[in-house]
Amino acid sequence: MERNHAIDFIKFFAIFSVVVIHVFPRDSQIGLFILDNFSRFAVPFFFTASGYLFGKKMIHTRDSIDYFKRYIIKIIKLYLCWLFFYMMYDVLILFKGAADVPKELAQYINHFSFLDLIYYGTGTSGYQLWFLTALIWSVIILFAFLKLKKARLLLTISLIFNLLGLFGQSYSLFYDFPLSTRDALFIGLFYTTLGFFFADDKFFKKTRAIPAKTYLLLIFILFTIQVAEGYLLEKILSGSHGEYFITTIFLTAFLFLFALNYKTLGKDLFITKVGGRALGIYIVHVVFIDIFDLTLLKIKMDHISDNLFLKLFETLLIISMSYISYDLLQYFKRRLSELVKIS
Repeated sequence: MERNHAIDFIKFFAIFSVVVIHVFPRDSQIGLFILDNFSRFAVPFFFTASGYLFGKKMIHTRDSIDYFKRYIIKIIKLYLCWLFFYMMYDVLILFKGAADVPKELAQYINHFSFLDLIYYGTGTSGYQLWFLTALIWSVIILFAFLKLKKARLLLTISLIFNLLGLFGQSYSLFYDFPLSTRDALFIGLFYTTLGFFFADDKFFKKTRAIPAKTYLLLIFILFTIQVAEGYLLEKILSGSHGEYFITTIFLTAFLFLFALNYKTLGKDLFITKVGGRALGIYIVHVVFIDIFDLTLLKIKMDHISDNLFLKLFETLLIISMSYISYDLLQYFKRRLSELVKIS
């Protein structure tokens, strides 16, 4: 399957946006609020890209059940490895700063729920791991509907759930939805299913006639509307802070259509290579943010943590360190695999 460089190119800006969301204070000034709302396309784009790549493999693989099993096992292993890593990191920090280690360790262990671990992906400092559990469940549901030949029905159902999930987010001022909606059912499933449909050329072939300038104009307008939607709901109507919006659906779709129609965009650029490692950076970056903040606290400079230039430096540093560390992990993993084969 020919590599789509444009997807990796956009993934770079998506992972940059994720780190911005996690590094910058959200509401300290209007510029940062706009930046936060601007960045909300990132995780939906990752889900869409995952659904697209899963769909492409399913289309070009004879034994779809075998590929599905291998894909799910791979993501589950990734989740379990990094869940263990963040648990151990939390315990290390606890031992370092706790006044009563046995008591606080028991509290830490007892606060985990089965649902948190297998569905929501929460409970550790690695809060971003929810993406992996949401992707696992989204792909499982998608595969089940594929086997039932009801994929189009799933697209409709998942869209309804996505819209319903807004009431647990930015639209909660109209109706406060009682469940957490940052999960597979309300976010991951729709965007993963959408990505799967993009894997079918017939689904988007009419969009090939749209010029690049038109795409870019539409994307710019949609980014602007998304920011305006978030500002209206939170700042003017005093609603809750939202992680995704109605506009996010159209923005993500047009971004992805643009990538599909201009596949060579970003080819041979370093940032495209970084975008290809977006999942690794996504998984690792939170621990580096925590280490950076703990370092500032240790040297008694945490009072400057809201400085704009420091935050920009931190964002670039976190992305760089995450990229290098994950790249090194993959290198050692390959080397270990080679040594095992030799032995």
